[in-house]
Formats: sequence, structure tokens, C-alpha cells
Amino acid sequence: MQYRLNVNGTEHSVEVDPDTPLLWVLRDAMNLKGTKYGCGAGICGACTVHMDGEPVRSCLMTVSSLGTSKITTIEGIAKTPAGRRVQEAWLKVDVMQCGYCQPGQIMEATALLSHNAAPSDGDITTAMDSHICRCGTYTRIRQAIKLAAAKEA
Repeated sequence: MQYRLNVNGTEHSVEVDPDTPLLWVLRDAMNLKGTKYGCGAGICGACTVHMDGEPVRSCLMTVSSLGTSKITTIEGIAKTPAGRRVQEAWLKVDVMQCGYCQPGQIMEATALLSHNAAPSDGDITTAMDSHICRCGTYTRIRQAIKLAAAKEA
């Protein structure tokens, strides 16, 4: 079936089955490889993208459920002020180790700062708690979020 999707501010047309997860539409049909497959059950957060500005697990979202929603991936997040600040902070703090989970982490952190310019430690924990980093870079992730929030202030 044919679907029209707005991804990173651009209209795209894809031909996929209605029950295809957004993750696979992005990666396979659109060649946007930044969004990662982690667990396939919405638990790890590696596949997080924004749907109308809100973080969602793309492995759980079928293409037929998107409607006219606007999707933002890691490839497009720097177009937003918060996304740009988060990516810059990630690099400055040197958050990444293996880097596999980082696109999802960045997407979640950007959503947090888009809604809360000065998050407390508790706010950061609540937002980021559902993301798994097997390398254990949680301290650097928190530091980068605080740095990105400070740049907004």
C-alpha cells in the first residue's frame, strides 16, 4: 500500500504493508539508518523518534497508524534549537562509547528540553529512565543534558 509521510520536514511516498513498523519504513524504505533497532518491543529506546514533537518507539508504531503526523528522526533533529544544543552537548561531553543507543537517547533528551528548558535531576531521570545504554554512559548523558539546558538559559 502507498503511504505519504512527512519525515524531517519533507514529504515522502513509500510502498509498504500497513502493519510495517515505522522503524523499518525509515531504515529500509527511506534509507534513514540513524534510528536503531534494539529490542523490537519498545523497551530499550534505541528506536525513539519524534511524532509531532513527542518521543515514540518506532518499532511499535505501524505505518498505517501515523496518519498525517510529522516524524522527526536523528537525521533531522538538529533543525530544532533543542536538538542542535543536545547534539553539541553530546559531542562536548563525549557521551558516546559504542554509540548504538545514542540516537534514541538524543531524541528523548531533545523532547525533554523542548518541553522543559530547565529540567531537575528528577525530570532527567524520569525522561531518560526507559532508555538502556549497555556501555553505561548514563552519567555523561545526564551531564550533556544539563549542559544543553544551560545553553538555553
